[in-house]
Amino acid sequence: MSGGSIPREFIDDLLVRVDIVDLIDSRVPLKKSGGNFVARCPFHTEKTPSFSVNRSKQFYHCFGCGASGDAISFLMSFDHLDFVEAVEDLAGFLGLEVPKEQQSFAKSSKENVAQSYELLQQVALFYHKQFRENPDAQQAIEYLKVRGVGGELARQFLLGYAPNQWKTLEVKFGKNSLLEIGLLKAGESGGMYDRFRGRIMFPIRDRRGRVIGFGGRVLDDSQPKYLNSPETPYFQKGKEVYGLYEVLKKQAKPPCFIIVEGYMDVIALHQYGVGNAVAVLGTAISEAHLNLLFRFASSLVFCFDGDAAGAQAAWRAVEAVLPVMRDGRQVKIMVLPRGEDPDSLIRDKGIDVFTEMQDRAQPLSDYFFLHFTESRDVNTLEGRAGLVKEAKSYLKKLPNGVYQELMLGQLKKLAKVEDLDIFDSNAIKYSGKTFPLIAGQKRNSPARTAITLLLQNPGLMKLVDEQVIGSKGLDSPAINLFRKIVKRISVAKASSLVSLVESFRGETEYNYVRRLGFQNIQLPEDVVEKEFTEALGRMIRQEREKVLERLILKEKDQGLDEFERRLFLALLEKK
Repeated sequence: MSGGSIPREFIDDLLVRVDIVDLIDSRVPLKKSGGNFVARCPFHTEKTPSFSVNRSKQFYHCFGCGASGDAISFLMSFDHLDFVEAVEDLAGFLGLEVPKEQQSFAKSSKENVAQSYELLQQVALFYHKQFRENPDAQQAIEYLKVRGVGGELARQFLLGYAPNQWKTLEVKFGKNSLLEIGLLKAGESGGMYDRFRGRIMFPIRDRRGRVIGFGGRVLDDSQPKYLNSPETPYFQKGKEVYGLYEVLKKQAKPPCFIIVEGYMDVIALHQYGVGNAVAVLGTAISEAHLNLLFRFASSLVFCFDGDAAGAQAAWRAVEAVLPVMRDGRQVKIMVLPRGEDPDSLIRDKGIDVFTEMQDRAQPLSDYFFLHFTESRDVNTLEGRAGLVKEAKSYLKKLPNGVYQELMLGQLKKLAKVEDLDIFDSNAIKYSGKTFPLIAGQKRNSPARTAITLLLQNPGLMKLVDEQVIGSKGLDSPAINLFRKIVKRISVAKASSLVSLVESFRGETEYNYVRRLGFQNIQLPEDVVEKEFTEALGRMIRQEREKVLERLILKEKDQGLDEFERRLFLALLEKK
């Protein structure tokens, strides 16, 4: 099963039936060019077409920004849909319906989900009404007034007050309904009590406007100062962005998002006319957060408080954003003066000062290289060597494309070297020519080569010696992923690139598999089998050598147990 109640078999059937050229052409007009179809990329601004759709393998790839995927991925990105919505739309495009036995299950499930969302909305409205109906809410009202939050803004964000009592919600809404949505908490004696008490309440809404959880701020010195809803089926803080619904309600495609650190920062910026401010929910920014925001805007500005914690958060954001920095996306880092946050800065110095600082925010590239150069002397060989060693490990995380090449060029310039390769050293060669396996990438390890070719050509399974792949002692991430793909082809009967990639959706390897599988291969078809066999052999030999090296070191330091000794001897025989 995948995509909630949607069967895996149904999804695979959709991908077999659909012609991705017809699907994309219905939204982005395509033109025939050689064996593919091309257009100007819908995911970044460009003057000449670099967006290519491959009918035979049923995937798209942009040589400019690196965007790639299958029919489902295209609908998710182009129409701003989640996975289930994209599958449903694809089924509609083909004139198909979800299987009947699943519809009855989905209908029952949807009714329960709808009731939970309705309950969350009713609780948010209940908290909001407390401002008018509960005298105890006066302290909360005064706090908001001091922070410059008036009635209109409170209504816009549906702010509220949680009565300082133990069982207010349980009495009004019932115990069972509140447990699943995280508004009750178990006491030490086994009883239940309201999770939020005596706090200003910030409803958290998804991009469709549904209340999915809450944040609450105390009005005294109690701890924690801010409290969020726990993880529930409706609320995962690593995937949701506070204020996104309010931004999109005003502007469906904002020019950029300003990402701040807290609820009040978002509200303060909206109060002063900065209507594109959002915040993550008490957690480090994740790839899921970034992909969600990049669906609607190609530019992000991170705004951090001017203290040590803010500096640490800024670098964590840089690390998180590198893997999603496709060409056409822009990120800037804005660090406020020491002791200031967006709310205090605007109230003390005015919105013009904040806007000026935003205009002077550092591009990601500048902030990245300053991080490595400000504490070392790059005029010395030792300093430049240290720069290369640290920086290149991060540059590997960037998607292949022009941006990665430019960042690598800047590293070469700072390190004063003419040639610098951040990739592995095994190139694919045929008839005296070098063929980059992945467009824009100069080097590929045997593991990447073997995995990519198998993903794009599942029929290569006939060349895989399962006894070799099943060799004991070989358990590196590359070998394990290769084994997993082999199993998907042989057991799960995933017989095409798109079904293979989709079978990994929701798993930890999905992004890596998708990135490799949907890249454009520049390799003659008549040498694919030869290159696959050679890459597979090199991968196995390299893995055996790594295990052998580890065993040799262990033998010197600690000695080997019986299994390790037999493995050592077996590997020596094969060497």
